[in-house]
Amino acid sequence: MSNPSKPLIAVTSDVRTFENYTWHAAPEQYLIAAVEGAAVTPLMVPCFGDALDLDNILEAVDGVLVTGSKSNVHPSLYGVEPTQAHEPFDPARDATSLPLIRRAIDRGVPLLAICRGIQELNVALGGTLATEIQDLADRLDHRAPQSDSQAERFAIRHPVRIKPGSCLASIMEADSVQVNSVHRQAIDKPAPRLKIEAMAEDGTIEAVSVGDAKGFAVGVQWHPEYWVRTDSPSRKIFAAFGDAVRAHKIARGLLAAAE
Repeated sequence: MSNPSKPLIAVTSDVRTFENYTWHAAPEQYLIAAVEGAAVTPLMVPCFGDALDLDNILEAVDGVLVTGSKSNVHPSLYGVEPTQAHEPFDPARDATSLPLIRRAIDRGVPLLAICRGIQELNVALGGTLATEIQDLADRLDHRAPQSDSQAERFAIRHPVRIKPGSCLASIMEADSVQVNSVHRQAIDKPAPRLKIEAMAEDGTIEAVSVGDAKGFAVGVQWHPEYWVRTDSPSRKIFAAFGDAVRAHKIARGLLAAAE
């Protein structure tokens, strides 16, 4: 029997074409992590941009999960001329996710942004991205290893240093954790409102938070959703997000009761 008090969260989607249909979809691992790791009910938001009433959506949910994706934020949105190296793109997702992120932060709705999500968070607030970071001087290769096995591609393989006293430090209760790495873009110039929470040994920004947010607003460059069942740091991120979502739901209920 379902729990009527379990919070709802909005989950971003991608636009894909398959068998002559256009699909608005999200990878299952994020949905499983939401259900099992955060103990919330995920609802996918289709990529219809301005046609959506984002405030109405955010009034109905108590959290937002911004997923990773193979596509990249279009560079024109952060002032860079697009090249083949920036592809592939998903303009319908850009037109939906970026304003959704901004509205969620403005309204104090808890937000967890992963991989493409942290990049969207940065661009939504005025930051820029670097592409093909493995080609930059003194950078590690953060791309997934070539393999047909998802477990190998998402294997946990390098440490990130967590800033003392940060939001992530309080979640992890550690100054370093091991993470996976499945990306070729990363934050270049951080948005003014973002606080750096963690970095890789090569200086790649691996986690951020929104300094002036009214509630939980965290982005990570790695993929905690993949190992939420077996990896303690991955579980802790989703548990913290779930706790923030439930706190937001309770606070909204108390406010409504007082009115």
